[in-house]
Amino acid sequence: MASGHNHDTATRLWCLPLGITAGMLMGWSSGLITGAAFLIGGLWLSPDLDTRSRALRRWGPLQLLWWPYRRLIPHRSLFSHGPLIGTALRLSYLLALLALLLLLLSPLGLPAPARAAAAIQDLLQAQPQAILSLLLGLEASVWLHLIQDGDPMPHEWRRWRHR
Repeated sequence: MASGHNHDTATRLWCLPLGITAGMLMGWSSGLITGAAFLIGGLWLSPDLDTRSRALRRWGPLQLLWWPYRRLIPHRSLFSHGPLIGTALRLSYLLALLALLLLLLSPLGLPAPARAAAAIQDLLQAQPQAILSLLLGLEASVWLHLIQDGDPMPHEWRRWRHR
């Protein structure tokens, strides 16, 4: 299992080659988005947000936002380290926090969560390639993390495979 420092170094090292590859295949704007998302995914949205990790400390005072996530999600479980599932859960968690914040601040003039959800849906329809590039970068950072940990399959998946 790699240390936090090794995860960070590998993320910084691989963001440029991944971005260039995505740029050659999907266009340079998509490559830029993919490389940036890979960097953000590896440094701030790491599967290790369920522990007191370097990624968690990068959130500074906002790391308190991850306290419920850390209490509910077991480390190296399908829900934290699971390919696709872990990324989807972390993004859903952030979107739920954003919706809650918008709900609390809507009396102050911020858009209601329904308007924000409609804006996100419009963005998905208007910029599908950009969204795909973003998700590709985030998920690729998870795969790098899992490969460095030496086990790209979470423990729960191995148990289910043997049944």
